[in-house]
Amino acid sequence: MSIISSDEIFMRAALREARRGLGRTSPNPAVGAVLVDGGKIITKGHHRKAGAPHAEIECLRDLKKAVPKNATLYVTLEPCSTTARTGPCTAAIIEAGVRRLVVGATDPNPLHAGRGVSLLRKAGLEVRTGVLEDECSALNEAFNKWITTKRPFVIAKCGMSLDGRLSRPPGETRWITSAASRRHARQLRARVDAILIGAETLRADNPRLTVRGPRGAKQPWRVVLSRSGSLPRQAHLFTDRFAERTIVYGHKDLSVILRELGQKEITSVLIEGGGEILGQALDQRLVDKVQLYLGPVITGGPSVGFAGAGMAATREAPKLKGIRYKKIGQDVCVTGYPTYDEIRSE
Repeated sequence: MSIISSDEIFMRAALREARRGLGRTSPNPAVGAVLVDGGKIITKGHHRKAGAPHAEIECLRDLKKAVPKNATLYVTLEPCSTTARTGPCTAAIIEAGVRRLVVGATDPNPLHAGRGVSLLRKAGLEVRTGVLEDECSALNEAFNKWITTKRPFVIAKCGMSLDGRLSRPPGETRWITSAASRRHARQLRARVDAILIGAETLRADNPRLTVRGPRGAKQPWRVVLSRSGSLPRQAHLFTDRFAERTIVYGHKDLSVILRELGQKEITSVLIEGGGEILGQALDQRLVDKVQLYLGPVITGGPSVGFAGAGMAATREAPKLKGIRYKKIGQDVCVTGYPTYDEIRSE
């Protein structure tokens, strides 16, 4: 087995550790670490929540003995080199006696990028970087945007018919997609900091916007946009046990609202509707990712998935990159990342 392939194998193990912290570490990134000696993982750890020890510290603390001379520490993100909620991981790694370190992604914070690696190399450690870098970076796509722009990563999610409608005709059940698709969609809630809807969605559906599993997942903030401020005070969002995590915004532009949420250390926002809000976000080029669930029905009707002004020409429409399709029963889930290229003359 080559060094390259073994490094990738153990970095994948560190990635599995990192995923255990998804949805729990904000405003910090999810990070995993494993310590390997003699081709075997002897200890592992992940960052559990902001203020708790980082993945490297968790991993080394659980060893209960001196780091073996030939051990390698694998970590999905460059170790921090500054004191914030916790001390610098670089100092802990050096003090523990680690001699070889393999890093997945570089710290996306431009103020810190490469600094941790440089300090460790100066201390005499052998450091390899960029192992499964794309996968390690993608794990923290929301953090990566927020730490560089202080604006949250925006995901547009909805279930729609094949003709792009959000609801069935009046008098029919309001669900277009299957229960399995709705369960799949709710997994997103456990991984974001806030869920945003419009006033009409609140009035029509009276949603709870709660996380229903996995155990231990934190409840996201619930954000309602209302021009009039006239909302049903008995709605679930104002009366349930998470009522204090509901925010109502009035006469403010969506981009301003997102900036304010970013200032509150909200790194990711899931827009769940309705069509007007989704359309506004798309028109203003605020959407970073889409997750659409298509049910095998054609409903017609006025409730369009992405309303708003739309594009003046097809060539101006955002194109999706990184597209994935997942079949869920008879439904199809489509995910992708809009690209907002400048208008090209034909």
